[in-house]
Amino acid sequence: MILAWIGAALIGLSLGLLGSGGSILTVPVLVYLGGEPGKLAITESLAIVGLISLFGALPYARGRQIDWARVVLFGLPGMVGTAAGSALSVHLSGGTQLLIFAAVMLVAATLMVRPPPAPGASSHPAWLTALEGAGVGVLTGVVGVGGGFLIVPALVLLGGLPMSLAVGTSLSIITLNSAAGLLRHLDQGSVALHWPLIGLFAVIGVAGSQLGARIGRCLPQVALRRGFAAFLVVMGLYVLTTNVPTAQRPLPTVDSRAR
Repeated sequence: MILAWIGAALIGLSLGLLGSGGSILTVPVLVYLGGEPGKLAITESLAIVGLISLFGALPYARGRQIDWARVVLFGLPGMVGTAAGSALSVHLSGGTQLLIFAAVMLVAATLMVRPPPAPGASSHPAWLTALEGAGVGVLTGVVGVGGGFLIVPALVLLGGLPMSLAVGTSLSIITLNSAAGLLRHLDQGSVALHWPLIGLFAVIGVAGSQLGARIGRCLPQVALRRGFAAFLVVMGLYVLTTNVPTAQRPLPTVDSRAR
């Protein structure tokens, strides 16, 4: 369990450093270090990431480093998309969800190594930003990720925000998306969450996010993103290879859980 606690600290550090990545780590930590089933881990990750992101956003809010207009424009459609993705996830087996999750990790790694666009390099209409928010929300609901690895580049590229604003804004949006997904899963009542585990992970993760925010002011973001991308590739390939057999026989598992 000590390894799981270390994983929780890394989740918080990632969110504090980059405004993303914590949700990508949470499901593998819960499954491979915490021993949780895939479907349960995906739901629990929404609660953990939501709490960590909420507290992680507070220093940015105090420093006025959150673009609240973008939170509304990107975040509210994201909440709708998250509810839709959560409803869709009921019809997927845990193995299938983890395979989708592995693919998301590999996409995230690609986005992490690409150089961030210059602020204001291009602009898009508000409806396109809202559409992207809804798409990230669907992903949140299906595989339990906050989508920060997509939100941060979108805010910089579509919203023309500097990284200092994009990180705090991303954490606020992740909080909204995670809350919407968690409420939808709880309403479905298909799984009983382990709240003591969620609370412990959240406390450790919040401490890690506060530390990460402080460290992030002193470290080069490019090096951090590349190192994190390498980790995502390793974890994504591992999750992919270990869940292919499970996804090939999903129907009995889905039916029994749905009931």
